[in-house]
Amino acid sequence: MTDTIEAPEVDDPLPAQPAAGGLWAFVRLVAALAAITAVFLAFGLGDLLLVIVALIVMIVLHEFGHFITAKRSGMKVTEFFVGFGPRLWSVRRGETEYGIKAIPAGGYCRIIGMTSAEELHPSDEPRAYRNQAFWKRITVASAGSAMHFLIALVLAFIALSFIGRPDPSVVQVSSYLQISGGTATPAQQGGLKPGDVIVSVNGKKVSSDSSLSSVVHSSVGTPVTLVVDRGGQQETIHVTPIDGRKVIVDGSALAPANGPATGYLGVSLSEGSSRVGPVAAMTGSIGIIREVTAGSVSGIVHLFSPAGISNYAHQVAHPPASVPTGSAAAQAQASSRPESIIGAVRTASQAAQAGALALIEVLISINIFIGVINMLPMLPLDGGHVAIALYERIRTRRGRPMYRADITKMMPAVYAFVAVLLVLVMSSMYLDLTHPAANPFH
Repeated sequence: MTDTIEAPEVDDPLPAQPAAGGLWAFVRLVAALAAITAVFLAFGLGDLLLVIVALIVMIVLHEFGHFITAKRSGMKVTEFFVGFGPRLWSVRRGETEYGIKAIPAGGYCRIIGMTSAEELHPSDEPRAYRNQAFWKRITVASAGSAMHFLIALVLAFIALSFIGRPDPSVVQVSSYLQISGGTATPAQQGGLKPGDVIVSVNGKKVSSDSSLSSVVHSSVGTPVTLVVDRGGQQETIHVTPIDGRKVIVDGSALAPANGPATGYLGVSLSEGSSRVGPVAAMTGSIGIIREVTAGSVSGIVHLFSPAGISNYAHQVAHPPASVPTGSAAAQAQASSRPESIIGAVRTASQAAQAGALALIEVLISINIFIGVINMLPMLPLDGGHVAIALYERIRTRRGRPMYRADITKMMPAVYAFVAVLLVLVMSSMYLDLTHPAANPFH
């Protein structure tokens, strides 16, 4: 999977605005969302809409991680918003305003007193983030990234339990071949259907495409008995292969005219998947998370290494030529540079078209990558707040007031870090718009 770079999470830059609540505002919002959904579906962009919704849910869950841990820790949370810019709708419940803003490019959860530089009313000081116990600050600051790992774990568990992992020993019927003249294939005549998993042929277990083909090819005109798994139920089907020399598909015979008689069922076969039980699924999910996390960390370290920076700068200055989709070169190109949110949405949409398993794999990678990069020890990322809490903990002497880091002294480094991230984000967006990576799923 290609890596994804997104802008750092920051507090809402706009000043506080009056709440935009009320039934009429809510009705307008619902109508607008319904209209947007209708437009996407009308233009056949249902896959893109699904990906956008998945990313928004991911943002909401990230912020919910901060929100719920802050609330449970007794901190004051004044705002919980999805999006940035003008308020479309909001409602106040207690001391917190919840709502949606016009630009769905992120979200934020405003917890008072996140840094020592923030000015607060004296009555709010006891509930400020900066005045809480060390373990509470660490928990709240890292909760957003923890949610990404939890999301990835749940997605991996769902994939292994309900979809399964690709398994070369599982042979599945993907589609019928279209024979010239509209003649029904032996598979159609015998009742074989796309989606069937072929368990055995003539009483012998099918463990690969070749183990099935060897029997079928040698059985021209001779019925073969197939046991298939169809929706969890096993069924027995009898089909008679036909001579491929006499079958024309897309203008060509399935077998050479001067060769021996070779039997065909008239179907395309594909690699199926195997599902596992809950315990094995959980163990496998943890393994997947560990593997993807290691890959993300390795990718980030390489990207910010001298060689990685030099390679990326060369790609920006001399964008690589496009390559055929589905080729090994396409997959290598897709993983050779970071993607912006534009590229991530495109890749996830392509994955959605390829199937549920491919989409889940991409969403797992996106969640893990964001979870890892968000913990880099630099403001305004969550990892910066963790680093400050650790530093203050180390500097605080037993029996003395808690040491507070001077955030103003860190600002030059923060500005430099943000500048680097912005350059990376803008350049990756440029590449994704002008030289998009080839579709790795075709």
